[in-house]
Amino acid sequence: MLNTPPALPPAAVPAAPPVHAEGVSNDEFRAAMSRLAAGVVLVTAHEPALDPDGPGGEDIGMTATAFVSVSLDPPLVMVSLREGSRMDDLLAEQPLWAVSVLSDNQRHIAGRFAMKGRISDRLLFQDIPYVRGEAAGALLVGGALATLECRTEQRVAAGDHTLVIGRVLTADVPGADGGPLVHFRGRYRHLE
Repeated sequence: MLNTPPALPPAAVPAAPPVHAEGVSNDEFRAAMSRLAAGVVLVTAHEPALDPDGPGGEDIGMTATAFVSVSLDPPLVMVSLREGSRMDDLLAEQPLWAVSVLSDNQRHIAGRFAMKGRISDRLLFQDIPYVRGEAAGALLVGGALATLECRTEQRVAAGDHTLVIGRVLTADVPGADGGPLVHFRGRYRHLE
């Protein structure tokens, strides 16, 4: 008879990372996708006031790296939002939003709006130069490489995210200096 070692108690067995039916773990997928360089944008929207006689609503922002051009005619872009995030919930209620393409000297803005458990967005915008877009009413960051104002055309559920496709209402290239802010291997970087 073979002598087999006793089995480890269940608590001592390290938990394996979640593996999907196709065999790719969350960690493997994240590691592979971190090798894809992506531009960094700040998505903004204005949440209207609940009470028309009360304060004027609130501006919210979110850092995104999953932002792409979709079509030239008509001009469409797409951003991927975490399902149930504040921005996802807001854009499910109202269709207007904006995007500021961040420059490599705006890393602090990207980091500020990517924080989990962050303070109110009103405080996050406090020392950032911006203008309010005329078409969408959302904030456009001063010093951005480009700004776009959009109206949602379509929302597509995609796993744990929502893909929001927006028609571009305005596009501006304000002439900011510097190169693009890029996200690569889990960090913000600039092109050299």
